[in-house]
Amino acid sequence: MRRIRANAIAILTVAWILGTFYYLWQDNKPQSSSSSSPSSSASQTRGRSHGQKGVPGRLEIHRDDRTIPLIVTQPPRAEQQGLLLGGFDEKAYLAAKQLKPGDDPYREHAFNLQESDRLGSERAIRDTRHYRCASLNYDADLPSTSIIITFHNEARSTLLRTIKSVLMRSLASLIQEIILIDDFSSDPEDCQLLAQIPKVHCLRNGRREGLIRSRVRGANTASASILTFLDSHCEVNADWLQPMIQRVKEDHTRVVSPIIDVISLDNFAYLAASADLRGGFDWSLHFKWEQIPIEQKMARSDPTQAIRTPVIAGGIFVMDKSWFNHLGQYDTHMDIWGGENFELSFRVWMCGGSLEILPCSRVGHVFRKRHPYDFPDGNALTYIKNTRRAAEVWMDEYKQYYYSARPSAQGKAFGSITDRLTLRRKLNCKPFRWYMENVYPELRVLKPKRKKVKKGVPEQEAVSSLLKQGGLCLETRGSDVLSLAECRGLGGNRPQSQRWELIEPLIRQQDLCLAISAFPTGSKVKMEPCNAKEPRQKWKPKGTALQHMVSGLCLDSQTPAGPLVVAQCLPQMASQSWEPQIIT
Repeated sequence: MRRIRANAIAILTVAWILGTFYYLWQDNKPQSSSSSSPSSSASQTRGRSHGQKGVPGRLEIHRDDRTIPLIVTQPPRAEQQGLLLGGFDEKAYLAAKQLKPGDDPYREHAFNLQESDRLGSERAIRDTRHYRCASLNYDADLPSTSIIITFHNEARSTLLRTIKSVLMRSLASLIQEIILIDDFSSDPEDCQLLAQIPKVHCLRNGRREGLIRSRVRGANTASASILTFLDSHCEVNADWLQPMIQRVKEDHTRVVSPIIDVISLDNFAYLAASADLRGGFDWSLHFKWEQIPIEQKMARSDPTQAIRTPVIAGGIFVMDKSWFNHLGQYDTHMDIWGGENFELSFRVWMCGGSLEILPCSRVGHVFRKRHPYDFPDGNALTYIKNTRRAAEVWMDEYKQYYYSARPSAQGKAFGSITDRLTLRRKLNCKPFRWYMENVYPELRVLKPKRKKVKKGVPEQEAVSSLLKQGGLCLETRGSDVLSLAECRGLGGNRPQSQRWELIEPLIRQQDLCLAISAFPTGSKVKMEPCNAKEPRQKWKPKGTALQHMVSGLCLDSQTPAGPLVVAQCLPQMASQSWEPQIIT
């Protein structure tokens, strides 16, 4: 009996192995193009069920109900080229500015000009979007846009590739015009010859104005209701425009930007950027890409959803023209380049709008390590002037942290800001504190002066603040009693018992730090000697709440007279809402 059972198991095992190999062979067997087998029909049905159609020149892989496009487009055929470029002589335009043998390919443009020229004016690139983007639908009556591209001594091959990528990878109905603003380049024909291309217009500045004033000139000339600002060394990807125009059409106060892919400055390889990044900055107003906060990432169930961003990089974005004008366009007293993205981002958020990055819109950009052009007052002084104007107009009392992080800005000229302050009052914009609390609570506030603390706590910068709840202030009475009490004193005369220094992850008063007594909900909080390695002392902001990092519970006052405890975090709970107020 035992032998019969063993033989049966062996036979079944062999049959299972043979069946598996047969299934895999059938799955990978080439299918005739005229095949009407059920597996072939099912594959076609899957593609149609996601609203995806076969596109000439696009290689598609069907797997698990997903279509992953690998190539966005092939270069247009000769007859298409004629329609695309009209009477423009592309070969003559490019041949007139070829790199000479022996010349440094990086010298003039801070990227490999030889490689850019070798690529020519168009190429196939990968579709770097998430596969779900291909199944999204957009309104059939989307408004058209004016594309505004400013440049100064741009390489001809790179500039032409930017323009052709827009014409090749955009719905013709969405492109009202492409406005080139030549910011006093050495050769006027760099721009003038391109005006022979249908829909392309050329404006030339009579002197060097810089990106900011040049963009304002382009916006004033634009005839479309939607403005699209684009850099001159880009390549747009498949269906890049529809997602951005759709979002602006739905809400004209939105300012939207694509995910910006990387084009290598060395070999011009097109590299996909992460879809989990947003724009951020430090107190010196230095822009940086940063990870989306974990809370937002956890809440994102759909990878095609828009990403809220505190700031945009500023090179590529779409904005309603009437909203652009209503908000005061750009600060035209800023020079050349730099800082204008912060000024625009603060103004949009604080004056009633919002900023988004759209994962289903992708645009490649050549990121350079240096500026290939000169700044009349030097790169550093120009950036300081521009960022100081942004700080003085928009950052209120928080501008002190800008000056602490960038002490060289103290005393530098930045011109009159009267008109921008008047604009801010006219628009009834919110204070920068609102921006910090509602848009960018992750930006930590630091104190200009360093102070040494007890061993075990790193030397960091801090700022003294009140922790307010309603009209009351968090106060200590000894090490074991914390409660809400009437806020006392003014400015620097606040009592030490109500002064708190917030350095994530610590909340401290001098050498004592806020700690939980135990980890269960309802546990009291107390003060004890600071130790950065002690898990009971680790806190972080969560909206307006203060959350204990290990237990996940929030600081709760329960009642004003009662002891403070940690409790389950509840959004909008008044007893868990804390407002830091800087003591100046």
